Amino acid sequence: MYKIMLADDEGIVIDSLRMIIENNFQGICEVESAKTGRSVIELAENFRPDIAFMDIQMPGINGIEAIREIKKNCPTTLFIIMSAYDKFDYAQEAINLEVLEYLHKPVNHKKIVEVIQKAMRKIDEQRTKRSDDLKIKEKLEFVVPIIENGLVSSILLQENFNKDADKYKELLGINEDHGYMIILEYGDSVEGRDMTNPVGSGVKAQSFYADIREIIKRHFECSVGPVMTNKIVCFVPASQELEGYQSRSEVIEMAREMLRELTKRFGFTCRVGIGSIQPLGRLSESYRDAANALRNTDGSVAHCRDLPIFCEYEENYPIEIEESIFDYVKKGMAEESGSEADRFFNWMERSYGECVNDIKLKILEFVLMAEHIAYESGGMVYHFTDRADYLETVMCMKHPEEMRRWFVENIIQAARNVINKKHEYSNSVIERAKEYIEKNFKKDISLDEVSQEVDMSSYYFSKLFKEVSGYNFIEYVTNMRIDRAKELLSDGRLSMKEICMEVGYGDPNYFSRIFKKCVGITPTEFREGR
Repeated sequence: MYKIMLADDEGIVIDSLRMIIENNFQGICEVESAKTGRSVIELAENFRPDIAFMDIQMPGINGIEAIREIKKNCPTTLFIIMSAYDKFDYAQEAINLEVLEYLHKPVNHKKIVEVIQKAMRKIDEQRTKRSDDLKIKEKLEFVVPIIENGLVSSILLQENFNKDADKYKELLGINEDHGYMIILEYGDSVEGRDMTNPVGSGVKAQSFYADIREIIKRHFECSVGPVMTNKIVCFVPASQELEGYQSRSEVIEMAREMLRELTKRFGFTCRVGIGSIQPLGRLSESYRDAANALRNTDGSVAHCRDLPIFCEYEENYPIEIEESIFDYVKKGMAEESGSEADRFFNWMERSYGECVNDIKLKILEFVLMAEHIAYESGGMVYHFTDRADYLETVMCMKHPEEMRRWFVENIIQAARNVINKKHEYSNSVIERAKEYIEKNFKKDISLDEVSQEVDMSSYYFSKLFKEVSGYNFIEYVTNMRIDRAKELLSDGRLSMKEICMEVGYGDPNYFSRIFKKCVGITPTEFREGR
């Protein structure tokens, strides 16, 4: 249905338009009319027309002013002006008001029908667009919480987060490169610094999750994570400049208001821990800060910066360089970690060049920390005496450049070990697997059997085998069997059945099909061709 409003002070014009509409658009239009500017404005407020035919010269408020007023409440109404006046000022005003058509009276029947059809097409387009927009919005209402859950989970688990961060930013419209984490914790009551009945409260919260999420978002522009026992973790994008006292106070007050609303609505006892502002790549640190804040307070809102849970550094200490060194080591970026280590040594030499023993202790501390990261990354076997000479070596150094070289080289080596030792371990596992396959391919060998031999789950072993060898397990075993079959066929001393058994196939027909698939000819054709 289309709602059409007719506004003209001449009854005959209204009657003529009504008749044209009824004759040409029967059953699909609802028509109302008014004869004065004021009455047409009042009619529009209640009728909310899709299309409005407007005369300019009406008693009281003229048509142009009426259109301007109606558009405030009915912004999608399409206006068609019908006027006996051909004034430039009126035409200009009509253009400014985005009027669909400006018709000069008298207007013939055909033109009116064409204009109505044009308006109807435009209305249909608008309705389709609105419908599509609503469908998209409806889908987003379902999809966005899933994406936000994925973002928060990725931050906490640190699984490919650095690779996925840009995609999450794009999907969720996040512009900032920093942010902080909030932990909402709830239970029946607080005992000491712990919540009672965490599991029961978590189950209860699951049924109210959508409402809890809505309340959180009323107070913080954030991504809300899933319910985890009796906690919901949120990521709040923020610029680094918001770490100051005033901003911190505002965040705390927002958290207090949020807790009051949650408690009133659901009857929970709630607490909030607020982490530090960090770059996106180090948001897990903000989460740890928020968790520490909760563990170290008896209050309902705890901001990590208000509590003695941080290591404070002297004013000129280059903490950002220190963090960069170990970030690069964790990622196995050897040259970058070495470059940052060199920068840090420059700072030590420039600031504390006379404190030789302190510099020696620092380079030893950093190298041990970097190697600890390398050991934790896997692929290396820790031996208690591996670093037996480190202390003596460092303490015997006389010159700063000697210290610098030892420091930078060991940091670089630790970073290389993060990647190389994993590769070495993977290659070692696959070499052992290949040796076992070579010794046993005559039997009915299986993926499970080989993965058990190298002490690795069959699922992971299958992926690793393909990654390192370039073949999946079945392809590799088949190729090895076919290569051996070619040797025996070329030799000519064994019968076809004996060759079949020798390369691990019990059925000669199946062996022949596999051989032809791999080589392009049958075993018999291969032997005769030799």
